[in-house]
Amino acid sequence: MIAKHVPMRSLGKSDFASLVNYVTDAQSKDHRLGQVQITNCDAASVRDAITEVLATQHSNTRAKGDKTYHLIVSFRAGEQPSADTLREIEERICAGLGYGDHQRISAVHNDTDNLHIHIAINKIHPTRHTMHEPYYPHLALADLCETLERDYGLEADNHRPQQRGAASRAADMERHAGVESLVGWIKRECLDDIKAAQSWTELHQVMRDNGLEITPRGNGLVIRADDGTMVKPSSLARDLSKPALEKRLGAFEASPDQQEKPPRRQYQKKPVRSRADTTELYARYKDEQKNLTAARAEALAAAKRRKDRAVVDAKQKAATKRAAIKLTGGGRVAKKLLYSQTSATLRAELDGIHKEYTKERERLYQGHQRRQWADWLKQEAIQGNSEALAALRAREAAQGLKGNTVKGQGQAKPGHAPVIDNITKTGTIIYRAGASSVRDDGDRLQVSTGTDRAGVQEALRLAAERYGNRITVNGTTEFKAQAIRAAVDGKLPVTFADPGLEKRRLALLQDNFSVTSKPGVPGVGKVPPPVARAGRLRSLSQAEALQIEGAAAAVTPQKPAPTPVPAPGELERRKAKLQAELNAKKEKAKQRKGRGR
Repeated sequence: MIAKHVPMRSLGKSDFASLVNYVTDAQSKDHRLGQVQITNCDAASVRDAITEVLATQHSNTRAKGDKTYHLIVSFRAGEQPSADTLREIEERICAGLGYGDHQRISAVHNDTDNLHIHIAINKIHPTRHTMHEPYYPHLALADLCETLERDYGLEADNHRPQQRGAASRAADMERHAGVESLVGWIKRECLDDIKAAQSWTELHQVMRDNGLEITPRGNGLVIRADDGTMVKPSSLARDLSKPALEKRLGAFEASPDQQEKPPRRQYQKKPVRSRADTTELYARYKDEQKNLTAARAEALAAAKRRKDRAVVDAKQKAATKRAAIKLTGGGRVAKKLLYSQTSATLRAELDGIHKEYTKERERLYQGHQRRQWADWLKQEAIQGNSEALAALRAREAAQGLKGNTVKGQGQAKPGHAPVIDNITKTGTIIYRAGASSVRDDGDRLQVSTGTDRAGVQEALRLAAERYGNRITVNGTTEFKAQAIRAAVDGKLPVTFADPGLEKRRLALLQDNFSVTSKPGVPGVGKVPPPVARAGRLRSLSQAEALQIEGAAAAVTPQKPAPTPVPAPGELERRKAKLQAELNAKKEKAKQRKGRGR
């Protein structure tokens, strides 16, 4: 488990309402948004809670810093804590930072490979109206995470990062964007050569051989690449800072003017190393990003032309109506009413046109926005590009699914096409499966959120269709039992690779068969035994006799059975009883009519 504070660099962009709207937005995905919790607010809805928090923040007019604290708590891949556990972890982390009494809104997200919680905290106390800023929050969060991992049995994580500052940001950029950073490239290609230089001349030569240049900047030094990207030498290693280099090599010496030779290698922003060749995909990505502004401007211009034509058509239609009203007969009041209706119709049409134009502009901006390499691959994979999906799965960040998983082996038999809810940056496809979601990383499947029998059945069915009907189940004992029961209840044509699981599956199938099979009783769909036929509905061919009213004779089957005939006295008694009931009803009807008069 990792807890991280996300600071807002620009104070003007800090907005509690925007943050909460983002963390509580499902983004048209069924399984993105999990539990949403409002704490220390009198409001019952998210919208009212936002208003209450903003009112509290406005009550403090002295604080000049950011009044919103954004915290992310992320869990290891495969970990799915219960809702109660997530709630307790959120409460203990906020209390550990000193925000136990502060207003906050948290939301659980399930749309990535790691389950995580977004917590939006109001730093202004609701009663004292003072702003609280945690003291060394990264150390407090590290201690809290270690304690919570022990208390709740979570997988231990590294809470003492070895990289800080620019090096840490560069590593995050490579992991999320999928593109090599200058820091990472130097560390992989020429850091050892830079450290081995014994003079400023040798150091400058190493820089030239790798397309780099080291120059003074301010009170320190910077390393510059040919494309203008700069990085501090101290972010590569502490012994490359200006004081450390001058202590080892003497006072700084500028690079001598020599004839430039082409460098042996140089830094280029390209995808990080992976197991797949992405040269063609990256060239297409660069071409699209280069022409993105022109394509967006052209699409926006076309949308504006369509809007303008629609406005002109609506106005011409209204003018035609007014001309027709002017030529028609009728009184002044009637014409005035018709003119008013025409104007109201025109205003409604114009409002609809402008609203549709606004929506189209939003769609165009969303579709033509600049994306990082990994985000572009993700978007292409969602649109059905198999090469982009393979590139995502070939990244070093893709570690495979863990926890309760199922894996198929054998001959694939493509069947129904499940609905894709999302695709992560590591190529994990999230399918919708009722109240659950099934994750597929290309090798195995995992039932993640709200595991139920329907979700497990969908995972087993997908594993059999995509990878083969010989299923390997990994995970807890409860999950394996659930998988066996789901296979039996769903009558899925699968077999388990584990002999014990397969034996249990066959035993359950036999038990189900024995429950429905009784000695002397045929199976479902057979004719019931003679004892059970009494009182059941029968067809006309099975009836013993059919008497049609008004007919002189009865139609009987080939083997007629004697029909018992009531005695004459019994018939007379029934007839007299029915006649008495009929007379009583008539008498009551006459009495009601008399009272009505």
